Amino acid sequence: MPLPAFEDRGDLPVGVHHATFAEIVARFGAGTPQRELVTRRLVHIYELAQRTGKLLRFVIFGSYVTAKLEPNDVDVILIMRDDFRLSESDADTSPLFHHLQAQEKLGASVFWSSPSNILLETVDQFIAGWQIQRDQSRHGIVEVLSEET
Repeated sequence: MPLPAFEDRGDLPVGVHHATFAEIVARFGAGTPQRELVTRRLVHIYELAQRTGKLLRFVIFGSYVTAKLEPNDVDVILIMRDDFRLSESDADTSPLFHHLQAQEKLGASVFWSSPSNILLETVDQFIAGWQIQRDQSRHGIVEVLSEET
């Protein structure tokens, strides 16, 4: 099922929308040099996260998944398997799990957790909570479908 059209204000409709990584890049990855730059960063982050062998879910939110022509960066949530160990990260993947390093080295806001570290809610509820913007309005976000799905 394709990603829905933008609403009048340029956001996806409220909800957690699902698409393959290729569909996401095709939809949001071109149009301006800034979008292309941010997309290259997103591709790199996705490849690093997959390289850990412990990635369960990959969610993209923020201005990247809007109609904004010049997104500042890309915002990502990584849900890692419970057997993921930060100490096992190598020099390339380690910045994914340190927010400030991700901003400096990868040009992205990356947040992460694992199912056992999400308290008082399910993983789906945790992900859905990222639809809420600073002004408390809600907008759609996108979760990458596994290529195996």
